[in-house]
Amino acid sequence: MPTRSADAATRAPAPRTGLVLTGGGARAAYQAGVLKAVFRLMADEAGGALARNPFDIICGTSAGAINATALACGAENPRAALRRLLAIWENLTTDRVYRSDSLGIVRTGARWLSMMSFGWMLARLRRERPRSLLDNAPLAELLALTLDFHQLEVNLAQGALGALAVTASGYTSGRHLTFYQSSLNIAPWQRSLRLAVRDRITVDHLLASSAIPFIFPARRLGVGDYTEWCGDGAMRQLAPISPAIHLGAERVLVIGAGRSHENPAAERESGYPTLAQIGSHALSNIFLDSLSVDIEQLERTNAAARIMPPALRQYLGVRPIAALVITPSRNLDEIAARHVQSLPPTMRALLGGVGVSANGGGQTRGSGLVSYLLFEREYTRELIALGWDDTMARATEVRSFFAGEAVS
Repeated sequence: MPTRSADAATRAPAPRTGLVLTGGGARAAYQAGVLKAVFRLMADEAGGALARNPFDIICGTSAGAINATALACGAENPRAALRRLLAIWENLTTDRVYRSDSLGIVRTGARWLSMMSFGWMLARLRRERPRSLLDNAPLAELLALTLDFHQLEVNLAQGALGALAVTASGYTSGRHLTFYQSSLNIAPWQRSLRLAVRDRITVDHLLASSAIPFIFPARRLGVGDYTEWCGDGAMRQLAPISPAIHLGAERVLVIGAGRSHENPAAERESGYPTLAQIGSHALSNIFLDSLSVDIEQLERTNAAARIMPPALRQYLGVRPIAALVITPSRNLDEIAARHVQSLPPTMRALLGGVGVSANGGGQTRGSGLVSYLLFEREYTRELIALGWDDTMARATEVRSFFAGEAVS
């Protein structure tokens, strides 16, 4: 009769698990709440302890890239890493992400709006060429203080983590760029308008990945033998789940920052849309739509792979990927609308200049734009609580996923 150790030795290894965190600015606080619930459920299954990092591959885009890197830097002690991440989101204020004081707003936001309005008339504005609506220098400082990139290298070398991937978009090439760091022998890949680059992840990669177009400044990154100005990784991101699969994930937990089929908060105003309303629509297109499409594609691929003979699967390089997708059950625009007043007065004034305002029906025009920029604890704590509630409501699915029973 085989001994216990022999039985363990012959048991099939657990499938490699990937975590995919999408973008969404302040909306990414929701992901922290989901992860809090996932870790609790896994700890309960393990008898009260979460001994090791449950994710072999961690991938992130935009603000999700920051969450992903925070988890990867603490992969040797995942519960402590999550506590640190929660502490940041639960106590966040706008001035830790971008300058919201009067001088900062004048130097960036007001100047940028002036350039947009009549900069062609002012030679001085043309010379200074403001790069973005907001200055996110405080975020750079926060990331440098809180993320231990040396520990990330240790975690990869010692096997606490298989790979970390951060995505950005190249403004020059128009390509979607996946920067990944791993101690495993994973060759870079290239697809139509998509390129993977093996690199050491830094604060600059995170600032580039989270550089929401027009709102935060682009960053210059090395791409092989040249450098390129890069912006938010959600732009032109045709396949958000793809990097995790390329890096070897056999099952993937995807945590979004907006409902898979989200409709903007109803605004009954019949007048011409404001810049804020147009911006809200554009950001929803950038951050939300590609995930829904990619999930549908994954479901079709899984259905085809299940009926393929093994030899054909191997020839085509196709395999079923177990997937669990968790996205908000409530409209985050509506939640943000209730917390607009928690923004600093200077920021409220700036947003008012692009059309964010209360209307007569108790709603807020442009609340979608606010939902990405509202880095205030009143809002982020509500999103964390929503992430917890949504995940606990699907506890059976979460347990089944980690037990290897859930396939998209």
